Amino acid sequence: MIARRLGPLMAAVVVLAGSGAAQAAAPEPVPEVMAALGDSISSGFNSCGWYVSCPSRSWSAGDHASVNSHYLRLLRLGSPIEGHNRAFAVPGATSADLLGQVRQAVGAKADYVTILIGAQDACKLEERQMTPVGVYRRRLDQALSELRAGLPQARVFVSSIPDLHRLWQVGKGNALARTFWTVGRICQTMLARPSSVKPADRQRRARVRERVMAYNREAARACAALGTSCRTDAGAVFAYPFTLEHVSRWDYFHPNEAGQRVLAERTFRNGFDWVDPR
Repeated sequence: MIARRLGPLMAAVVVLAGSGAAQAAAPEPVPEVMAALGDSISSGFNSCGWYVSCPSRSWSAGDHASVNSHYLRLLRLGSPIEGHNRAFAVPGATSADLLGQVRQAVGAKADYVTILIGAQDACKLEERQMTPVGVYRRRLDQALSELRAGLPQARVFVSSIPDLHRLWQVGKGNALARTFWTVGRICQTMLARPSSVKPADRQRRARVRERVMAYNREAARACAALGTSCRTDAGAVFAYPFTLEHVSRWDYFHPNEAGQRVLAERTFRNGFDWVDPR
């Protein structure tokens, strides 16, 4: 219960740590090449097919009208970005994989990069396997430093990680969700024994949620260190009240088309103010 009540407070911490002067900066010229970095969420996994990535449905670089991604919104703003939406996010990626994806973005000469990474750092079979917060931050700093060195003019957007505890809350009463989580061994740190109300299981879920909140705080601080060229969603994705209507019926975990649409809307409105200089 305490962890649940802390949700709005921690979202506020992310706002303070990751926005500030950056959110008040002048509008940015629309980008010409964008790159989506991260894990299965940004690859659109399970949003259009059976256990496959669906980059067309990605909240970031997707081109499917139903999602209304950052890419499509930038196109409508007059950006010459058409055909230059690069998808480097990979299912199962953790913060350890971000540097390699950054190098791909540098190679593509992206001037707009989105990052959503960390769910797989927390989603393990056992708690002891979760990425330590300090390691997570160190990996982000290294990746962002290389990104800045290779693409000094690039604008970077960092999304918060969704609230995994929220997923458990809305799915624990659904028999199909519980079955998929158990049989597929999905995010067992949070979703193991989903019906249990034993103190040990409640405390485990609270600790995993706190780990995700800590990742979000550190990601926001790493972004703030880049200055006005980096923006966060100010905790909007973490705070959003997702329901089972937003997740795939093939695993009750990954965002479906509707979930990707929500991600696109919540992140874009909290990101950069773009302007067409032409």
